[in-house]
Amino acid sequence: MNNLYFYVGIVVFLFVSGNIVSVLMFLSPVKTFWRIVKKGSTEEFESLPYICTLLNSSLWTYYGIIKPGSYLVATVNGFGMVVEIVYISLFLIYAPPTTRVKTAKVAGIVDVLVFTVTVFVTQFGMEDETRINVIGFMGAALNIVMYASPLSVMRLVWTTKSIEYMPFLLSLFLFLNGGIWTFYAFLVQDWYLAVPNGSGFVLGFAQLVLYSIYCKSKTTSDDSDGGGWQHRHLLQPSTSN
Repeated sequence: MNNLYFYVGIVVFLFVSGNIVSVLMFLSPVKTFWRIVKKGSTEEFESLPYICTLLNSSLWTYYGIIKPGSYLVATVNGFGMVVEIVYISLFLIYAPPTTRVKTAKVAGIVDVLVFTVTVFVTQFGMEDETRINVIGFMGAALNIVMYASPLSVMRLVWTTKSIEYMPFLLSLFLFLNGGIWTFYAFLVQDWYLAVPNGSGFVLGFAQLVLYSIYCKSKTTSDDSDGGGWQHRHLLQPSTSN
């Protein structure tokens, strides 16, 4: 019985700490949007990272709701949905007309149409276990893509030997978030959580290693605010947020 209490205590501790770190990770771009609001312009920042994150948060919220005993998984992702909606709304307000129309179209397709179709098909066309597996697989796949999105910036750091566009706090939160949720997923044997977050843990560690190597490099005040990963000219070399 004592072992059971110890096990449950570890699970609860990991879940609570994982939610706290996830919340901090969702809030890490706040400085970027504060800059956008102050300047009244989105400049060259991209909206796609926030659009994809909103879809990801929506899928995991749905997963947490439909999987028995996983309602708490939905809480942090529900918070993430609200935060990403705020980010996208601010982007639509301050973006130039052409960018605003493009962003609205992409957000409508990805966050409204894709998510609505996914919920409709899985809710009415699949049984309970199949529905959970499909949503879990989709969420895991999207999580892996999102965790891998900073690879272009890591390559830029390696080639330029500068950490100007790789903010430390975001790298740290990715590392902590991936590690905590991977450990939690192994304990509760949820492999849809374990695989993508394990990837995030490894990539987050690699980013921190790069940061420690090039931390003495000079950074600029404008682009070291946490939004460097969404800067358009950083994404173009890899044709890939």
